[in-house]
Amino acid sequence: MKNTHVFPQKPWFVAVGIMGLIAGSLLISIITQFGDKSLLCPVATRLSASTTSSISTATNTATTMQLNAIVHYATSTVVPQQSLEEITVSFNVLRSRPPCNFLVFGLGYDSLMWAALNPNGTTLFLEEDPDWVRTVLKDASDLKAHSVSYRTQLKEAHGLLKSYKREPDCQPSSSRIFLRGNRKCKLALDNLPEEVYEREWDLIMIDAPRGYYPTAPGRMAAIYSAAVMARGRKGGGTTHVFLHDVDRRVEKAFAEEFLCRKYLVEGVGRLWHFEIPPAMAEESGSNSSNGSWFC
Repeated sequence: MKNTHVFPQKPWFVAVGIMGLIAGSLLISIITQFGDKSLLCPVATRLSASTTSSISTATNTATTMQLNAIVHYATSTVVPQQSLEEITVSFNVLRSRPPCNFLVFGLGYDSLMWAALNPNGTTLFLEEDPDWVRTVLKDASDLKAHSVSYRTQLKEAHGLLKSYKREPDCQPSSSRIFLRGNRKCKLALDNLPEEVYEREWDLIMIDAPRGYYPTAPGRMAAIYSAAVMARGRKGGGTTHVFLHDVDRRVEKAFAEEFLCRKYLVEGVGRLWHFEIPPAMAEESGSNSSNGSWFC
């Protein structure tokens, strides 16, 4: 999600126009649509006075973040990597199930927008560059972000795709599934912050790490780990996974291997949207995966 270029080839008025569309149609839309409707669970009316007071404070904070986002994007010529059409795909899901747990691989110019579109939910960003995390949080301290390390390089992608089936710890099942501490499977993100492992994520956005030169980490581990999180879900419902840059060979190949064409519900521009059910739900139902835990 981090972009070192500010798209100088785009005229300034085009950049301002895109930012106006994003700020106006998305952020203002979520405020007006939810307005006096509860952004919280329906049980809010049955909560204690102290809990309701805490919720009121959270709502005010969320609105403040949304307003900050509007001001930021309305006064910026920096264009997020995703197009308005691509952003709208994720926005529609966020709007349909608030508040939610939203995990984002990457920290960039669109991070404040994603956090603002998930008021009262948890939005957590995972970024490979610790210096960039410090830079972003200096100006947007309300964002929740952690730096993470990757054990892969893009040049290894083909070999990892061919060899992972020979490693038992890369072949999870409903009785054996783990990322934390999984050193034997190189595709497993084994040393993430505890919060990542402890929560069940309703939405996962993969727009990082870098994957455009041989020694870059590539998105192989992010895609695999997102699939493990989605398939290992124990709560109800499905997990929505959004993968950007599917025009690139590695992203497309790993998506087809682990996120699965049968779970692909929408493709817009360079973004694929998957809706992935828990493996346990399929194993107990009629939609058997025929022995393949992923696809």
